Amino acid sequence: MKENKQAIVLKTYDLNKEVIPLLNSLPKSYKFSIGDRIQNHLLDLMELLIDAVYLPSREKIPILKKVNLQLEKLRFLFRLLTDFKCISYKKHLYFVEKIDEIGRMTGGWLKSLR
Repeated sequence: MKENKQAIVLKTYDLNKEVIPLLNSLPKSYKFSIGDRIQNHLLDLMELLIDAVYLPSREKIPILKKVNLQLEKLRFLFRLLTDFKCISYKKHLYFVEKIDEIGRMTGGWLKSLR
């Protein structure tokens, strides 16, 4: 069962690997504001999911609710990058699709705990 839950951690890890280099190429005015914020949220997201994998079942639900909140924040931050023309709409859709996939996996995990 733990292997299934680690898949969500690996998806988040892969998302970090794709997004961090992109953030480094942002214009300076966005790199140190929105870029840093996205990077911190993504790394926090990965840490929360790692915690959830190893915590006892009763402690997972509050962590997974925080994960959902982080995902929602990320959706809006990527939307800002698109609105400021820092990334293309196609790139925006790609990353939001990845975030949504992690969200679906988190939702399924939460359902299995209730």
